[in-house]
Amino acid sequence: MIALVLAALLVLLAAGLAGAVRAWAPDGRAIVYGASLGACAVTAVAGLAAIGAAPQDLVLPLGLPWIGTHLRLDALSGFFLFVVNLGGAGASLYALGYGRHEHAPQRVLPFYPVFLAAMNLVLLAADAFSFLFAWEVMSLASWALVVAHHREPETLRAGQVYLLMASFSGLALLFALGLLAGPGGGYAFAAMRAAMPGAGVAALALILALLGAGAKAGLVPVHAWLPLAHPAAPSHVSALMSGVMTKVAIYAFLRIGFDLLGPPAWWSAVVVLALGGGTAVLGILYALMQTDLKRLLAYSTVENVGIVFIGLGLAMAFRASGLGEAAALALTAALFHVFNHAVFKSLLFYGAGAVLTATGTRDMEQLGGLIHRMKRTSVLVLIGCAAIAALPPLNGFVSEWLTLQAIVLRPDLPQWGLKVMIPTDGALLALATALAGACFVKLFGVTFLGRPRSEAAAAAVEVDPFMRAAMTAFAGLCLLVGVLPGALADLLGPVVQGVLGVRLPAQLALPWLSLIPVAAARSSYNGLLIFAFIVASTWLAILAVHRLASHAARQAPAWDCGFPDARPATQYTGTSFAQPLRRVFASTLFAARETVTLPPPGEVAPARIVREMRDPVWDTLYAPVARFVLAAADRMNRLQFLTIRRYLTLVFLALVALLLALALWR
Repeated sequence: MIALVLAALLVLLAAGLAGAVRAWAPDGRAIVYGASLGACAVTAVAGLAAIGAAPQDLVLPLGLPWIGTHLRLDALSGFFLFVVNLGGAGASLYALGYGRHEHAPQRVLPFYPVFLAAMNLVLLAADAFSFLFAWEVMSLASWALVVAHHREPETLRAGQVYLLMASFSGLALLFALGLLAGPGGGYAFAAMRAAMPGAGVAALALILALLGAGAKAGLVPVHAWLPLAHPAAPSHVSALMSGVMTKVAIYAFLRIGFDLLGPPAWWSAVVVLALGGGTAVLGILYALMQTDLKRLLAYSTVENVGIVFIGLGLAMAFRASGLGEAAALALTAALFHVFNHAVFKSLLFYGAGAVLTATGTRDMEQLGGLIHRMKRTSVLVLIGCAAIAALPPLNGFVSEWLTLQAIVLRPDLPQWGLKVMIPTDGALLALATALAGACFVKLFGVTFLGRPRSEAAAAAVEVDPFMRAAMTAFAGLCLLVGVLPGALADLLGPVVQGVLGVRLPAQLALPWLSLIPVAAARSSYNGLLIFAFIVASTWLAILAVHRLASHAARQAPAWDCGFPDARPATQYTGTSFAQPLRRVFASTLFAARETVTLPPPGEVAPARIVREMRDPVWDTLYAPVARFVLAAADRMNRLQFLTIRRYLTLVFLALVALLLALALWR
């Protein structure tokens, strides 16, 4: 099985080479995206098969001479291989149509398959060198894709911030794995697993892993790059970065925090729970304030990463307290949401790309009325919005419901920190879910409903079949997993068993295909019955309207808040929709201010409303660091003008310092 995955990775690398050679050729897009689609499909099947199989190990004579390249395919890496390559296959299918509109294919085609190959290699790596090498290739390839439209000033800034955060992420993981390897240099994961580090080393390694993986996943406060980079990339790349690459980062934290470090301490669960809950609420509040379609979706990814980390924090808390079944429920919920987010976030980025292709804009204030011009896309995006807002019977509801079940299962752990954080995270999760509902009512309502706010929106047409096919497949998955969640819960069983040593009971054998994670008297969910009820009630309502209502055609002016003005400017915008929530939350969290300027009586000058909103994380954390780095760089610039004697002196002193540090370490 592992040989099959390696063969698929070689196909992806060959596709990258073909993309570099034939970027401008008419068949270049078909070669690259077609080969990527096939390789991802094969690798997804291989990952799916590996979930229930015994772990496979392979050592190649590459990498560091004295250890080689260690690869391992077990249930955990198999599940993430399935998720990553499912997203990769969908993005490649979508790109067969979307790529026709790419203005600079030579900046996308060579790096796209390399990005996919690097993500897969991270999941297979079983030694520190291979893992970090693949991690850096993933970062560099995705950076090249982010700056594909390099002539736009915002894109260059996004690329700069992303490259800095990617470097920070890799450095933090380097230190974490270096601590686990120890002075003996046991770089293989098997050696780290057997070493059992001391409490201090384990604590520091866990914090570094949380910072390194969290920076790539978009965990607050190391999330600043994500809402800049994800919108800047081409839409199929945005779907990969938001729906897939963040899952590779979650895998990295799982591999280090749950596997290499062994059983966690209870305080580490408090840290993860606090970061997860804060990330979930702040992410969706950031999203609510946006009017850029792709930036809104990027901030929503921050929220969903927070929900996943709530589940991981719960699993760590229950594991530290010896509650195996509760830990299995929490980890199942987290992995369930990993899959769900990869599906519905990819779908929504595909929808955003379709809107951008049809109208040429991502600004929701310039859209509206697309439901009449892009009927199929609007239905598919509506399914994605309902799924991400956690509405049954779609998949987003199931994973968030499982997370809440884990919270209410054992909120009374003996440790004081967990007594506070677990109920707090329950309240934060409920708040984030409610705000997500408002956020995606705004997205769909302002973008697709109402009247067109611009000529581009009025002239929009439906997108091509490849793009619609990818959206249809992922919308179908949202419904299928929501209606039959027991199948995915059972698929996750071997993964959870491999990590924790315990799993949830089998779900597909239960009557009526119900999902019963704990005792049936406490909680159960049946997506099939809910779906049947929704279909039946909708059909009955339609039947009643058509049979009992009058057949006479009636026309009336649209209600417009009491003002009979047909201009599109009088309808709700994304900004006005979010204004009440902005006044409640943003004035405190984001230092938001509104300044209203009214002309004196008798003057005909227009009234003005100026809104200001700042990111306190950027102002307090990133801006001072940026100023310090720029000042230090100005001072270090003098090193470029030293004499040869001073250069040799610096090299000698650096060598002595490194040898001294190595001697003290040993």
